Order: sequence, then structure tokens, then C-alpha cells
Amino acid sequence: MQNKQDDRGRIFRHFAPDDENFEELMKAISYRDIAPGTILLSEGEVASKLFFVVRGCLRTYFIKEDGKDITAQFFVEDQIVASFESATTGTPSRAYIEAIENSVVGSIPLQALEGILNKSSAMREGFRRFLMERLAYYMERCSSYILDNPEKRYLHLLEDSPKLVDRLPKQYIASYLGITPVSLSRIRNRLKEKTGRN
Repeated sequence: MQNKQDDRGRIFRHFAPDDENFEELMKAISYRDIAPGTILLSEGEVASKLFFVVRGCLRTYFIKEDGKDITAQFFVEDQIVASFESATTGTPSRAYIEAIENSVVGSIPLQALEGILNKSSAMREGFRRFLMERLAYYMERCSSYILDNPEKRYLHLLEDSPKLVDRLPKQYIASYLGITPVSLSRIRNRLKEKTGRN
């Protein structure tokens, strides 16, 4: 497992690391190595932790009535994930959080985080900015699902996260785009013929 001291400032750079309460935040975090397929949150559970990725990749996904899963988002190094909808309302989560690579993940109980944030206006403001960025991302993603076809969504993914596209198995990318792996292969082939990109 790699050095957590170096990782924390990077991951929590928006959380006022110079604040006197920052060390309390760091001490409340626990780390673990997890294997691909490890579920950190399941549908039906009430979210109680905030997770962040030190190394590896997590995804959030939903399971439809027909058993198919739809990936909502990927989370890689230095990114934070939780089911905030579940945590803030106290209702069961509709989403899963799963590791899809060998990963090192930190976690902090949301109750502990709330107590620490209540002591520091600077840290609260940092967390508010993080939540607003997350909201903006989901609004953009929702708009893309309504307005864009799968090929355009794939091009957006290529532009925003080219390394992620190379890194992930195609079934997860297809799930994220809301299409089958076969349809993804067709899109890639078309793009390769047009532009040389795949």
C-alpha cells in the first residue's frame, strides 16, 4: 500500500488543508486494499460513508428491472464518491458502488465528517464547492442522455477522459454509454474509419 500522507493533501485539496481541524479529518479516515468486484455500497443500504480513491477505479451503477446494470460514473485516483442522495435523506440507496480494479480506498463515516465540517467554515465551504461540482457533472450527464446520441456521448468521454477509455474494459464503457458492447464496437469502428480514432 502506498504512502497515504502524500495522497491526502491531493485528494482533499478543496477541504482547507491548512485549517486547524484538517488533522482531525485525516485521523478519521481508514484505508484498505480491495479487489475488483468488491461492493462498497449496495442498493437498499443507507449510505453512511464517504469513499475516496487512492489508487484504482470504482464505479457507481444501477440495476434495472430486467437485470441489466447501467454505469452512472467512474471514479479514479483523487476522486471522492458516496451516495449523497441516500446519506442526506436517510433513505435506502438505489445505487451500488463497486471496485472494478485492484484499488486502495479510504473511507470516513459521514457522521464524523459532518461533525468536523461543523467546526470549520473554510472546510464547509470547500465541501460545498465539491458538492456543487458534482451537481454540475450530473446535470451535464443528464442533458447528454437526453440530447446526444451514443456516438456523441462516446466522443465526449474520449475528449474528457482519454486515459480512462484505454484503461477500462469495454463492457463498462458500454454500460456507461447506455449501449451494448457490440454497439460500442460499431461506434469505434466507424470512428476509426472516419478519423483514425477508436
